[in-house]
Amino acid sequence: MTSSTTSTDLPGAIPGFPAPCGAVSARAVSKSYGRGETAVHALRDVSLDFEPERFTAIMGPSGSGKSTLMHCLAGLDSIDAGRLWIGDTEITGLPDAALTRLRRDRVGFVFQAFNLVPTLTAEQNITLPVALAGGTVDTAWLQRISSSLGLDDRLSHRPHELSGGQQQRVAVARALLTRPDVIFGDEPTGNLDSVTGGEVLSLLRRSCSEMGQSIIMVTHDPVAASYADRVVLMKDGALVGELEQSTPETILGALAALGA
Repeated sequence: MTSSTTSTDLPGAIPGFPAPCGAVSARAVSKSYGRGETAVHALRDVSLDFEPERFTAIMGPSGSGKSTLMHCLAGLDSIDAGRLWIGDTEITGLPDAALTRLRRDRVGFVFQAFNLVPTLTAEQNITLPVALAGGTVDTAWLQRISSSLGLDDRLSHRPHELSGGQQQRVAVARALLTRPDVIFGDEPTGNLDSVTGGEVLSLLRRSCSEMGQSIIMVTHDPVAASYADRVVLMKDGALVGELEQSTPETILGALAALGA
């Protein structure tokens, strides 16, 4: 997954690995749950970089560690060994308050559940993180996002007045508003039908090409993963391969080879 070149003279490098060079980087990351014979090794010595302005999908069989990896990369879960960076900021061992600020300012999230506040309008849901942080909304950027996502005529509507696809578009807009270093998607189309899911995935794809966004998505769906530039494959907590510019058929073949 990473170059074999060693660059221990660079900031952040560790012996045997190149320095971090992505929107998100991991070096020799391991994570276990439990102890002794009952321990579950969720991540085993994982090292990789997620390039800026690219859409990456993480896939693998159930229990492969893909969700654990995403949670650790996003600073939502701790690791037992290794180092992690978001951009040029190392998050390994970062104090809770600093980690919370970093996630608020530099990370966006899109989940399977839309996680919208039912009493707020679409616009209020989009701007909620900025409001909670006491910041000022960039109205020009909000307008661009809303127009790009086709939400201009839905901003005054509350969630129950929106379709599932529109609600997920609001969630995507909320994630984009702060211009984060990276957006993490956890099965973002899992609650959508295939047509609506395709529309949301196309919007995520466009956010990379048109807005310079970096996206890391965990999914079990080969069709969803085919929208990504790159598919990272995992099994038993380890990285076992990757695909570039793949199709649902090539992804299915790769997963079948893993026993998924």
